[in-house]
Amino acid sequence: MRRSVLVRFLGLSLAVALGAVIATAVIATYSTSEQLQGEIDANTGQLQVDGRIYSELSKYAADHSSWSGVDKLVHDLSDELGRRIALTDADGTVIADSARMLGAGPALPSVPAATVDARSQGTAKFAGAVSVFTARKTAVAGKANELVSAAAMPGLSPAYPGWGLTEAEHQERDRLAEQATECYRAQGKSATVSTVSGSGGADLPVVMVENGRAADGTSLMQVSKPGAPDDKCMPPGLNAPSAKAKLVNDDEIRRATECLEAAGQDYSITQFDGLRAVEPKEKAEVSAEFFTCTADARSQALTPYVAPSAKLYLGAKSTFNVFSGEGLLRTAATALGVLLIAALVMVFAGRRLVRPIVALTGAAQRMRNGDHAARVPVTGKDEVSRLGHAFNAMAESIQRHDHQRKAMVSDVAHELRTPLANIKGYLVASEDGVVPLDGELVTSLLEETELLEHLVADLQDLALADAGMLRLHKAPRDLSELAQQVVSAHRPAAETAGVSLTADVQGPAMAPVDSARIRQALGNLVSNAIRFTPSDGHVVVGVRRVADGYNLTVSDNGTGIADEHLPHLFDRFYRAEQSRSRTTGGSGLGLAITKHLAEAHGGRITVTSRLGSGSTFTIWIPAG
Repeated sequence: MRRSVLVRFLGLSLAVALGAVIATAVIATYSTSEQLQGEIDANTGQLQVDGRIYSELSKYAADHSSWSGVDKLVHDLSDELGRRIALTDADGTVIADSARMLGAGPALPSVPAATVDARSQGTAKFAGAVSVFTARKTAVAGKANELVSAAAMPGLSPAYPGWGLTEAEHQERDRLAEQATECYRAQGKSATVSTVSGSGGADLPVVMVENGRAADGTSLMQVSKPGAPDDKCMPPGLNAPSAKAKLVNDDEIRRATECLEAAGQDYSITQFDGLRAVEPKEKAEVSAEFFTCTADARSQALTPYVAPSAKLYLGAKSTFNVFSGEGLLRTAATALGVLLIAALVMVFAGRRLVRPIVALTGAAQRMRNGDHAARVPVTGKDEVSRLGHAFNAMAESIQRHDHQRKAMVSDVAHELRTPLANIKGYLVASEDGVVPLDGELVTSLLEETELLEHLVADLQDLALADAGMLRLHKAPRDLSELAQQVVSAHRPAAETAGVSLTADVQGPAMAPVDSARIRQALGNLVSNAIRFTPSDGHVVVGVRRVADGYNLTVSDNGTGIADEHLPHLFDRFYRAEQSRSRTTGGSGLGLAITKHLAEAHGGRITVTSRLGSGSTFTIWIPAG
């Protein structure tokens, strides 16, 4: 907890959340128990009553293309069962409400009890099949089980055979049932016509035939099924689906097969009581695409014939409304307690967190006012402590760079002052007639001017490198050839100093580089090497292939560099030998510029040296 601000806040948040959960659980327990106990005491048959309401409304939805006229059914059920019943569409617009009088009524419960949708997959929401199959199972056990199990299979159309029957079709079924009964009687069998409740409240005829006798001598009756090979009396049309059911079934099969073929799903089509059904080839594995295609096909095919989806609300108020009456006071008191605890915890933790942030803010303001020595005390190892360490490192870097900047300005002023003083002195002496303006004086003035020009060019290159604007024009070039060009350009200066300058190359060394900048970098190193190598010494420029690029080396056997100076050699205006800097004409920027040029090519520069034995500068350049 003391090592990470994140862990601290996580712990505090979990503690507050735990308190809120406990408080919520207490409120919910009391309120839910009271409400549920009241509901159970008021009506022990609540679930059965609500199930009947849902079933009746599902039957109505299956038999009508809209909810128009459902008010009578809603009010009749409400009067009979003693429940408030309300239906709304998906947008919340009230379709019917048994509690509404003259267009107004109490607020609906906050959560609907169910959704009535005749287009859904299950048979419970199509044609009121729950109550229909329940009644039919009692009278016609075998056939009902067959229908329910088949309707549960994905892809089958569960349209109940009695759905959508016209008056003429009802009369035709009655006629066929009487005809079958007379046929059985002619064969000496006992047969009667019974009825089961069908879709829309119509009675559907069922032929019952004697199938033996019980021990007490009573007849055992069973439903006669059409299609038995030894049964000539049962007409197939008795259980045939309605014309509307066939129309819906054809549309459903067409939509389903088109979708399955587009999805690349294998299927087969079977017959089911005069209707067709789409089944997967492999019934053990039903893919999500198959289920989606068949469900969507059924919903789309039924849409023009059944009522749209509606939300069903039951009861006079929300069952779990804790923000009413006594529950509201209890909720408010608990919420205030949780807020008070959370506030105390967060104030305590916040003060400990804010203290180092205030210290950081004060140090930052002091730095803004020019106090670059501003630092913050740091303790611990958490994120705020790491921020304090980072701030102190930043302040140290700013102070160091500010010192370097001031030193650089001083060095630049000194470097410019010397040649300018020489030029001004010679010009004043010439004007006074002390020194004649001859060719020797002009040559001297030109040398001083070149020194100024060289210093200004170095400063410009360094400024471009610092700003990231040092432009390179890379092209495949032979580094060995560039090294030989540098040696040729500096050989006159080396001969004047009595130093041997040679190139050590081993064939072509191709790399994408800016040839002018590479020559500039090598030239700076060679100039330094000649400057600090005594007469009869030697300087060697080499090119060697390494694993991932090329090493460009400049080696000499001069005076060498002490170890304490090596880490600072590439700082601008830094000189290992201050006594040499003023007499050799160097600007003190050459090595800093060389370092920037190497890094601009994606490379690096290193140096090895021993005092009195010479030095080797190495520029590594990537091969590609």
